[in-house]
Amino acid sequence: MRFLDILIGAAAVGSALAAPAGDAQTPTTKTSKRASKFQFVGVNQSGAEFGNKDLPGQLGKHYTWPVHSTIDTLIGKGFNTFRIPFMMERLIPTKLTGTVNATYASGLTDIVNYITGKGAYAIIDPHNFGRYYDKVITDVDGFKAWWTTTAKLYASNSKVIWDTNNEYHDMDNALVRKLNQAAIDGIRAAGATSQYIMVEGNSYSGAWTWTTSSGNSANLKDLTDPQDKIIYEMHQYLDSDGSGTSATCVSSTIGAERIRDATAWLKANNKKGFLGETAGGANAQCISALTGMLSSMAANSDVWTGWAWWGGGPWWGDYIYGMEPPSSTAYKGVLPSLIPYI
Repeated sequence: MRFLDILIGAAAVGSALAAPAGDAQTPTTKTSKRASKFQFVGVNQSGAEFGNKDLPGQLGKHYTWPVHSTIDTLIGKGFNTFRIPFMMERLIPTKLTGTVNATYASGLTDIVNYITGKGAYAIIDPHNFGRYYDKVITDVDGFKAWWTTTAKLYASNSKVIWDTNNEYHDMDNALVRKLNQAAIDGIRAAGATSQYIMVEGNSYSGAWTWTTSSGNSANLKDLTDPQDKIIYEMHQYLDSDGSGTSATCVSSTIGAERIRDATAWLKANNKKGFLGETAGGANAQCISALTGMLSSMAANSDVWTGWAWWGGGPWWGDYIYGMEPPSSTAYKGVLPSLIPYI
């Protein structure tokens, strides 16, 4: 999510703390029969990346972890994938080549094990925008070392998926390629040989810019993985600037339009894609735009492996895209229209 530090301001967090969603609903772990052909369909589960300007931060004040009962409820709706954003600096503080913070790692491990223990997939998402302590990561070897250390935590868990970094942006394209390749190499060096790796691009990994200004199409297509399990993760919002900060969508057809070139690129290069973040407002125009986009992806499920909604998590309060049971905006107003694509 692009404007994370704005969206998680004190007012938003404070209102959410007053009424934490997710615990009020009786959980269920019975998985609905999935209607779509997608391999992965999920919800981002925010919380551990909150308070990203307060490092290391305090649990319960600056950040939190996803709620188990929420996972149960969403699995019951048919979702089988949960992307877990967290902060690199909290997991491995001080330096990229450092050691794991056991307390923060314990929280991450708890939610990863809970998700995968239910038979769902957990996407490990360092939500850092290509930065470490707010500085662009240029130490490629250090980034590889960070990933080797991190991947060792879950190297044997076949339900874990690795996401190299959330939304690289305003960086040299060649550096983004090097960081992605270093992450792949570091993960495999840790002995994590069975899992998928999702790579992201520059320009916030936007699907609508994948073949244009960001240079991702030419720059990233030659990434290599000895296990041949690379998935290209793109993000796509449907508001005017694609930032995901408005409940107003450009048109009822903007979703399908914004992924069209990315779909063609995936097909032309024999690649697999995943829409790691998407959302729209709880209104008729956005729902038409969303279902049109997902219909297009479903028609091209040979290259699109699935999608994940932004965002869930217990601290969103009345967030315009909130997908937290039982009563958040998108859970009530959008999810019923998305069931055919789950």
